[in-house]
Amino acid sequence: MGPAMASSFDLDKRHTLSTLAKVGAAGCAITGAPYVFAKQKTTIRVLGTHVTLQEELRQRAMQDLGIEVIFEPRGSAAVLQKASLYPDTFDLYEQWSNSINVLWHSGSIQSIDTRRITHWDEINNLSKTGRLSNDARMGAGDAPHKILYVQDDDEFSATPTQNVSFLPYVHNVDSFGYNTNVIKPGIAYETESWGWLLDKEHAGKVAIVNAPTIGIFDLALAAQAKGFVSFKDIGAITQSEMNQLFNILIEMKKSGHFSGFWTSVPESVNFMASERVVIESMFSPAVSALNGQGVPVRYAAPKEGYRGWHGVMCLSSSTQGRQKDAAYEYMNWWLSGWPGAFIARQGYYISNPQRSKSYLSQAEWDYWYAGKPAANELKGTDGRVSVKTGDVRNGGSYEQRFSNVAVWNTVMPTYDYSLQKWYEFVSA
Repeated sequence: MGPAMASSFDLDKRHTLSTLAKVGAAGCAITGAPYVFAKQKTTIRVLGTHVTLQEELRQRAMQDLGIEVIFEPRGSAAVLQKASLYPDTFDLYEQWSNSINVLWHSGSIQSIDTRRITHWDEINNLSKTGRLSNDARMGAGDAPHKILYVQDDDEFSATPTQNVSFLPYVHNVDSFGYNTNVIKPGIAYETESWGWLLDKEHAGKVAIVNAPTIGIFDLALAAQAKGFVSFKDIGAITQSEMNQLFNILIEMKKSGHFSGFWTSVPESVNFMASERVVIESMFSPAVSALNGQGVPVRYAAPKEGYRGWHGVMCLSSSTQGRQKDAAYEYMNWWLSGWPGAFIARQGYYISNPQRSKSYLSQAEWDYWYAGKPAANELKGTDGRVSVKTGDVRNGGSYEQRFSNVAVWNTVMPTYDYSLQKWYEFVSA
């Protein structure tokens, strides 16, 4: 994105955030009661989504660091809206790289000094160059390295500097999940297709993630796969292309094709478990949770390529002093090994995986990272068996999955307009 984005964000910030607030209204409720902590301990407040703000992680961080940690999980759009407007209400922000430009240009976050990141040198090439290997497909849009490094002019580029806009940590490739009791299992990278989301035979049983900068790519990939629309650059959809896309989607919405729009991982699990849907946008933890419940959901490896995302941990512009020191301690904790192993069990990767390897069994490493058959049953983060003996992770190894990224979660130049069109779509 870079300097050209500044004016687009600054011109109509209030309108943009107002629209974003409408989109995220369904996900605005804070889950869980507030915590009361002893005053003598430093407290840091972490604003994010249910994807990483899990109670077991909070408890382990407090135990390891001797600080108090407050988690505030919300739906994707609601998290971004609050962080953009109220940087004094959080110390750290955990979400996805598509939120970086919005937060940076709203003045809500400050740069992170890589000299204070203990294992910075261990962070792999995906985060720093956009590829795990030289022959990997880069993917359209905001590959993480393009928005990582803060330059002297306070804009981002791929040129390495000492200061970064976010801590690279959790990441994955996303697609859609489908119930194999209803939809015949496809073949990874050959027959599984984003276009399935728009197949008439699934009408009334389809759900999409209600996050404008994410759901739009799921649907754009689907529409392009079906031949409904063709994009010159799917990472930078033009206004005219967007009009064409949403004209089709709004008509499908009015005809009852979409059953709903989910705002959190638990909600997506409920949609599938209740049989409200048979196919939907999904994140890996939801697939793991459903498999643990005995719901046969397969996470597709689309032939068109994945939608890639990179988790970002951002430091609030309002955080200073001891809270800032504690925030750095928490960021370093995330790269210390145990957290990376924990999130591997829900299908996510960490930016320095070798440090987490010793916290995983050989069977876990082989299944989650190496793409090998599970040597024994494996449990997810909820303690339930989510992988059966002999199962192979759909899409293959870490390297194979990230060699097939079609587009990264991205805030496009047409961001403001996309919010308007998204709201029209979900409200139709």
